[in-house]
Amino acid sequence: MNMPVHPAIIRATVAADGRLLAADAPLLALQQEAGGDLGQILAVPQLAAMARLAAKLGVPVSRPVVAAAERGDIDMWVRARPDADAVQIAVIDWHERPPVLPPVDLSRRESDIAALSDGWTWQIDTQLRFQMVLEGLGGEGVLPAAPPVPGSRFTSYFELRPDEDGDLAILRGFAQRRPFRDQVASISGDAERRYRLSGFPMFDLSGQLVGYRGKALPLDRAVMAPLAPPEPVMLYPEEFGKRLDRSLRQPLGRIIANADSIGAQFEGPLRPDYVGYAQDISAAGRHLMALIDDLADLQAIDRPDFDVIAEEVDLADLGRRAAGLFLVKALDRDICIVAPEPGVMVAAIGEFRRALQVMMNLVGNAVRYAPEGSTVRIETGREAGQAWIAVLDQGEGVPVDSRERIFHKFERLGRSDAGGSGLGLYISRRLARAMGGDIRIDDAPEGGARFTLSLPALG
Repeated sequence: MNMPVHPAIIRATVAADGRLLAADAPLLALQQEAGGDLGQILAVPQLAAMARLAAKLGVPVSRPVVAAAERGDIDMWVRARPDADAVQIAVIDWHERPPVLPPVDLSRRESDIAALSDGWTWQIDTQLRFQMVLEGLGGEGVLPAAPPVPGSRFTSYFELRPDEDGDLAILRGFAQRRPFRDQVASISGDAERRYRLSGFPMFDLSGQLVGYRGKALPLDRAVMAPLAPPEPVMLYPEEFGKRLDRSLRQPLGRIIANADSIGAQFEGPLRPDYVGYAQDISAAGRHLMALIDDLADLQAIDRPDFDVIAEEVDLADLGRRAAGLFLVKALDRDICIVAPEPGVMVAAIGEFRRALQVMMNLVGNAVRYAPEGSTVRIETGREAGQAWIAVLDQGEGVPVDSRERIFHKFERLGRSDAGGSGLGLYISRRLARAMGGDIRIDDAPEGGARFTLSLPALG
């Protein structure tokens, strides 16, 4: 059986809210087959997940994808790249093949029906058209006043609601030809009337998918099991860091090294787009490696037994060290870092390694977000028994109403770039407070923001 192959790159644009804004013909056909259209939520769950991941990380991501279509499965290599308030999707190596059909398990069919015993029944074909609707037995699951009409489209009657992670359980089930549960939906034009949808696939004797049958239970009738009293939970097991290193850091290191080798074309010239893919993989790998470092720090500082060493540290020396570590990156952006003079010393009590980690985060953020050609200053001093060191930039500053929020976990104040995970300032403040100090934000005299680390003064 000869299946179509699309050699050219197939492109699409997905909005920040998940709507498909533009698509080449093959992707648009796949979207329509899944029950969506232009201007509607991207209905191909694998592509929608990649768009969300690229937008969340702020870096391009590339990976193989298998999408299920009525005529067969589609193997693709997909690249998703954040672009302002949207994500650009590029599909290469589009290959269609007959689907690998799951075995028909008639005994499972009965258990699926038993599990979906509440609510009124709906049934759709492979084109997502209603075939029938039935009222629940014994009065449970009463049909709405205007039930769906056989032949009408499922997605025209129900408006599907994503879960907290932005996923649609029903689309994932349709794509994998598997049962689904707990898909919240409202009736189109009546957002107040919400249902919890569950369903399972139906196959004929040859194993071909013929449609879905499921139940719609009004949310006001859904009964939630009572919550058990919470038990103390250790969020981060003692072995978390070791497992993280073994499971993620080492494989990621190999991926980054291999991607760098491919991008450098050590084995010979490559097509420019393949070089770009290698660079994307390397950049995404480094971003994930930094995130792993942050998560390792997070699991340490959030443990109830976390502690720091009390030792003498020189804040001015820490400022000079941090400035030196970011000198090359600053030069790349034509930024001048003005560090404390070599003879300046400000003694404080803290842990050297942790205090340097905080300074690297503050200076790194300033170099990353300050305007090109500007100056980043590092100043030190003593006040009321506290020694302090401040990093001043000439950027946009931090609004007053966001100066506490910026220290929350994963908070990046709406930034969509690949600058970080949103954990750095949370970790830095936790470290500062563990050392008996704090971090505060105010306005720099020449515009921009001033981040000040304070620690107990020595002497």
